[in-house]
Amino acid sequence: MTPLITQHFTPPLALADFKLAAFDMDSTLINIECIDEIAAAAGKKAEVAAITEAAMRGEITDFKHSLRQRLALLKGVPVTALEEVLKSRLQFNPGARELCAALKAAGLKLLLVSGGFTFFAQFVAAELHMDFVRSNELEIEGGVLTGGLVMQAWGEICDGEEKRRMLLACCAEIGCTPAQAIAVGDGANDLPMMAA
Repeated sequence: MTPLITQHFTPPLALADFKLAAFDMDSTLINIECIDEIAAAAGKKAEVAAITEAAMRGEITDFKHSLRQRLALLKGVPVTALEEVLKSRLQFNPGARELCAALKAAGLKLLLVSGGFTFFAQFVAAELHMDFVRSNELEIEGGVLTGGLVMQAWGEICDGEEKRRMLLACCAEIGCTPAQAIAVGDGANDLPMMAA
């Protein structure tokens, strides 16, 4: 049997040096890409998932355009499909609850900043005791998706640049520098906030 070898590393920064942790939602804190699961309910998962995957890999550089393409495919999907995704498919990734609880206990403020949708983001933020939330609001008329988004005070689409702006705004609000913020995400549209 090979003996266990351990090495100790003292990180240059302690958790106490940070004041904010910003998280992407889909495939980061939760196990799914919500838009792909909504598309599954509409029988269009393959089409939507292909666009999602290409955007996350950075092959499609215009996130806003790719989101609009995917949303157009969801026109007419009933709100009950979103409720079903929330109830039966959305799960927190292993360790997400514990990590957020530990960060809160250490005094950090938490930001959920997602190119996903408020229908899911509000639930996730409440469950994880997030202090700030920014996400896209699906436009719904007559109980079905219109294929569009609701214009919000900050804009229409939470893309990579909006994630960066929101992280910087939260830093300013709580009185810390971007160097005191942790940014966690899994896709190309998370890179701007990670570089802030």
